[in-house]
Amino acid sequence: MTEIVRGFHAHRTEAPVAEPRPRRFSVHGREIVDDYAWLKAENWQAVLKDPAALPEDIAAYLKAENAYAEAALAGSADLRKTLVSEMRGRIQEDESGVPDPDGPYAYYTRHREGGQHPLVCRRPSTSPNVPESGPDPDETILIDGDREGEGLPFFEIAAAVHSDDHRLLAWSADTKGSELYTIKVRDLATGLDLEDRVEATSGEAVWAADGHSFWYVALDANHRPAKVMRHRLGTAQSADETVYTEPDAGYFVHIGRTQSGAFLDVTASDHETSEIRLLDRHAPSAALRLVQPREPLLIYDVEHRGDRLYIRTNADGAEDFKIVTAPLDDPGRANWTDLVPHRPGVMIRHLHLLAGHLIRLEVENARPRIIVRDLADESEHSVAFPEEAYALGLRGGHEFDTATIRFVYSSMTTPSETWDYTCDSRGRTLRKRQHVPSGHDPAAYVTRRLFATAPDGEQVPISLLHRRDLALDGSAPLLLYGYGSYGTLMPAGFRTNLLSLVDRGFVYAIAHVRGGTEKGWRWYLDGKREKKPNTFTDFIACGRALIAAGYTAEKRIVAHGGSAGGMLMGAVANLAPELFAGIVADVPFVDVLNTMLDAELPLTPPEWPEWGNPAESVAAFETILSYSPYDNVAAKDYPAILALGGLTDPRVTYWEPAKWVARLRATMTGGGPILLRINMEAGHGGAAGRFDRLEEVALIYAFALMAVGRA
Repeated sequence: MTEIVRGFHAHRTEAPVAEPRPRRFSVHGREIVDDYAWLKAENWQAVLKDPAALPEDIAAYLKAENAYAEAALAGSADLRKTLVSEMRGRIQEDESGVPDPDGPYAYYTRHREGGQHPLVCRRPSTSPNVPESGPDPDETILIDGDREGEGLPFFEIAAAVHSDDHRLLAWSADTKGSELYTIKVRDLATGLDLEDRVEATSGEAVWAADGHSFWYVALDANHRPAKVMRHRLGTAQSADETVYTEPDAGYFVHIGRTQSGAFLDVTASDHETSEIRLLDRHAPSAALRLVQPREPLLIYDVEHRGDRLYIRTNADGAEDFKIVTAPLDDPGRANWTDLVPHRPGVMIRHLHLLAGHLIRLEVENARPRIIVRDLADESEHSVAFPEEAYALGLRGGHEFDTATIRFVYSSMTTPSETWDYTCDSRGRTLRKRQHVPSGHDPAAYVTRRLFATAPDGEQVPISLLHRRDLALDGSAPLLLYGYGSYGTLMPAGFRTNLLSLVDRGFVYAIAHVRGGTEKGWRWYLDGKREKKPNTFTDFIACGRALIAAGYTAEKRIVAHGGSAGGMLMGAVANLAPELFAGIVADVPFVDVLNTMLDAELPLTPPEWPEWGNPAESVAAFETILSYSPYDNVAAKDYPAILALGGLTDPRVTYWEPAKWVARLRATMTGGGPILLRINMEAGHGGAAGRFDRLEEVALIYAFALMAVGRA
């Protein structure tokens, strides 16, 4: 039995023990022994739909783990209440989003004071500007998230899409946390839902132009978005028409609408190849039009203007992407013409197209900028900011025939600002500045951009935040966050919750490790498959660089990562446990080998391009086995670890953190404690209500403070 240590609780409390039930199997002549495979419920698909279907022995074990974690953290109960109060005090509870015009109406979301869920609203476009807080006297509430979610343990709205004539709203919601979304249709004249009800979807919906039908993506038996269906209003889901079926289990299907509004776009893709088909929204019974057949490692996405398509692609060696055009009537790769050429190290992350302007979001050396191109004279200008580290995002609106774009800017010290930018005049209008009700003085904080030297000499960016009056003598605790997978860029934006740690003397840092795209597509390629270990050594190098620079010291760092970033947490716990006082692994992908060998799991086939297929490739098997956190737990001291999971999570299933924790406790020689908390009513994203989420953040922060002796 393991007892709670390190002052997390003064009383001796025995940790739950998972009974070893060895499962032996061989892959490529190597025997693998999995003592805790039984924690994966054989009826896991049923559990995603109904948590009550969880077998009794597994349910009892998870409840015991939750009770043990709560006992270990019992001394932080008052601290957590204080943290929640602080974080809630920084939220403008009746906050409204900036209305997005579309013809006669402008659409937006807002929250009511005390409300957990968003309200989807609209008002006439001709009305005066909406107030920054409180209701607009001219508004209509289309979806009241608080009312729809009342009494439900979980509720999350995925989409709310209005028809072209503004009469109807297709809206989707998940009530289990399992990402099985139900689509309903609301009559906006009466405020009532029609009888139409479409189950087990991805949540996406695109209307046909006449408003008599809409397209959606259906999930298959293994929870994969695999089919595009067309639903005609007033008919049963069983009568829906199949528009596209993806034959390859390794590809996911998504739908969208071109900014021009002319086409439905159907994208089939994995992490390194894509294929797009278009369908005329004014002729919903027409056939799909293939843009370019899939080719291995060819990625492209498409926008439309007039008789041409505008395509962002990595074709012809454009590793960091370029923009080409193609004729609409013959859009294949043979007819692609370069418009914005490839520049190594300058990654084009996003393409936004308006009637007269092409806008692209670029990132160079982890710094974003917006480039506006006038399509009449081909002139270009940029929108950028002077801070060392900041976040910048484009917001795609409803309208196409406009010269106005919207962007959102923030830094780790600067609250979020929403701007409308006129591409012709280059004029900016501030539409909203994030208000922090309890107060925020940006001058009291410092944000920095540092670089760590990885073992192979690469320079790894680090974004940093701390109080200006902090003594940089190595004594400060530090929360080091990392992700590093799928090419995901970690923005250095403003997050009010972090101030609760920073104001208690923490330094907060983001390690922009390989596997992301902060330094271009090569940064991603150098952190995947056989090069995945670079992600882990980059993160460790960032920790050591921050120690060398006087920001912190060994055993003063708390590492934090979620999902694939949780795998990073498990890997660095095995590689450099001496560096950390604590590790928070949020929905951690830690059972990499077993998951990648199980082709029935929702994400496994689409994930093979990211990690490799260990069933087919000996090299992939050996690489994954060499770093998979669950398979590399060793007899050594480990730091305090908090592992968080969701029972209905279809992405990182609950048994991954459960198995990992069981093996850690059975193998480690000292350290800890090792804590597991499974949300029995939520999935990958945790609690859906905005205040409920604060409880989970407070738990993580309290753990971090306790790990460094600050609680």
